Order: sequence, then C-alpha cells, then structure tokens
Amino acid sequence: MPKVGMEPVRRKALTDAALRAIGQHGSLAVTMSEIARQAGVSPALAHHYFGSKEQLLVETIRELLRSLRRDAIEALGSAPTQRARLSAVIAVSFDTAQFAPETVAAWLAFYGEAQRSEETRRLLVVYARRLRSNLLSALKTLCPIDDAARIAEGTAAMIDGLYIRQSLQSAPISSKASVALVENHLDAQLKEFGA
Repeated sequence: MPKVGMEPVRRKALTDAALRAIGQHGSLAVTMSEIARQAGVSPALAHHYFGSKEQLLVETIRELLRSLRRDAIEALGSAPTQRARLSAVIAVSFDTAQFAPETVAAWLAFYGEAQRSEETRRLLVVYARRLRSNLLSALKTLCPIDDAARIAEGTAAMIDGLYIRQSLQSAPISSKASVALVENHLDAQLKEFGA
C-alpha cells in the first residue's frame, strides 16, 4: 500500500528515473522494471502510479516541457529588452539541465517515438509552437513580421539541429558554444534591421 502523501514524490522520482534510463539506453527500449529500480521503487508501485510504461513516458515528456516552460518564464521575465528576450530563449534551450547528455538523448528518443505515437507527437508540437512563439514575440518588434517569422523558424531549426548533433556525440559541442552559434546566427539575421 502506498504511503499517504508520497505519490507526488514517487511520481517525480519515476519520471526522473525514466529520463535517466532513456538517456543511458539512447532509446525508449527500457522496461518499467529498469525505471522502477532506478527510482528505488517496485515495478508494481510504478504500474500503480502510471498504469503502463507508455503513460510514464508521456508524463516524462510533460515534465521536460514543464521544466523548460518554468525556466523560460523566469528568464523572459527578467529580460530588459526584446533582444535580451531572444537571448533568454536561447540560453534556456541550452541550459545545463536541458543540454545534459541524458536529456538530449531522451529528447531524440521522444522524437523517434513521435513517428508512432500521436500523444508524443502532440506534445512535441506543443514544444515547437512554444519555442517559435517565444522567438516570434520578440522578433516581430525588431523587424517586419515576414522576416520575424523566417528568422524564428531558422533559429528554432538551429536549436533543434544542435540537439541532434549533440545526441550523436561524435563531436559534442558545449552549451556555451551552442549559445554562441545561435546568437551569431541571430545577430547576422538582425543586422540589416539595426537590431
């Protein structure tokens, strides 16, 4: 019988363990038992909280998205200018926690799963729309809307592309270097608008 009040703690431990296990495997080919063992709970308790591995994986993606959203809201709230807001979005994307090897591997595994799972695809579309919206919100004050949309798409694609390259681990790039590459891209795109 689960202890009263432990559910949120154990659910979080299980999503954290799922992220680690997926990152270590480099795929979603992990079992509920492996995840439960990493979380320090029994497989039965993991099934009690989530019902199935698929439900646990969906909750793990949701937890990643919630974490990214919290970090973005905090960073955007302290940005004094629209250009600083763009830098905040970029910095959050490559924050140490978001750009950790296990997290990057998990994101890539989730993208692969999105080809088969409508729920996973839906959640990743939410991420893509949120990233584009955050970029576009600042960009449209710095340049015409058509240019803002083009620059937002290019910047988002560059962020996602750097994640893919990081997941390959053949030539890992640091978080700081990734930020610098995207910032350089933005500076080049915004130069003609004097921003």
